[in-house]
Amino acid sequence: MAWSTRELADLAGTTVNTIRHYHRLGLLEEPDRRYNGYKQYGVPHLVCLLRIRRLVELGVPLSEIGVARTVGDVPPEVLRQVDAQLASEIERLSKARSDIAVILRDGAPADGPAGFESVAPRLSEADTSLIHVYTRLYDEDAMKDLQRMAENDNDPVSAEMDALPPDADEATRQDVAERLAPVIAQNLTDYPWLNDPGAHLIKSENVTMQTFIDSVVALYNPAQIDVLTRASLLAHQRLRPTSEAGDDTNPE
Repeated sequence: MAWSTRELADLAGTTVNTIRHYHRLGLLEEPDRRYNGYKQYGVPHLVCLLRIRRLVELGVPLSEIGVARTVGDVPPEVLRQVDAQLASEIERLSKARSDIAVILRDGAPADGPAGFESVAPRLSEADTSLIHVYTRLYDEDAMKDLQRMAENDNDPVSAEMDALPPDADEATRQDVAERLAPVIAQNLTDYPWLNDPGAHLIKSENVTMQTFIDSVVALYNPAQIDVLTRASLLAHQRLRPTSEAGDDTNPE
């Protein structure tokens, strides 16, 4: 019995292109050809192809399959490595399914930052984008803290900050900044590392600072940036010890 390439592919449950690929890699020997030039595959080719497909199903890389054909079997250490990779992939898929469940439950956008699904519907587009950037700058512990900050942020001033127009007047800016300052101060108190985040950075301090500045400038309008700057200064003033604050007043 002899099969054409297409017949062999159909019998083995694969494709003609896959068989040709295996030929190019040297995993499957080229068959003899009929008088008309068409390939004719036999049972040894079918068995070899099925063995290759079995190893592929297990997740063995094609490069290792070539070694296995030379030495007679896949080395145990290769299988252990494949098993570890599969375990990692299973963990990733389980996490993805869990995230999808939360996204569907809360109606959150699928492209929102991981871990922020429950608060995503009330985050502004700018805040969501900045959090995405944060995931590439801060470690896992820092991101969990940022998630808690977002979950606990129920102050109406945050929504006013998000809706602030770029041409907001001086009085409006100062008012929003003064009401935003206590929120920032509370976060600085609850999460002291915000004052010195070096231990939680996954990039260098220079890269982190420049990326943060560039992101804020790109994502927020001038009035919002002005309010953030004012509120941050006011928050730090609120947290300064009384004795230190008193030093600013010159005695007569």
